[in-house]
Amino acid sequence: MNKTELINSIAEKSGVGKKEVEAVLNGFMDGVTEALAGGDKVQLIGFGTFETRKRAGRTGRNPQTGEPINIAESSVPAFKAGNKLKDAVK
Repeated sequence: MNKTELINSIAEKSGVGKKEVEAVLNGFMDGVTEALAGGDKVQLIGFGTFETRKRAGRTGRNPQTGEPINIAESSVPAFKAGNKLKDAVK
């Protein structure tokens, strides 16, 4: 399911117009993005938690030359599914 299909599904189920659903969905995504960029986590009880995790620095290899390279530490977004979502998917 892509973003357009999700908007159509929400609009159909809620009886709200597609433009309003798209505005709310964009607002949700912007809010989650801002929270994660600020180091916060977003917890939706029963659905899941969006958070950032630290990925440690490490040594890798350049696939073309085989030379070792240093890969810097970074923060990556992560999602942990909640119990209701896990049960629904089973």
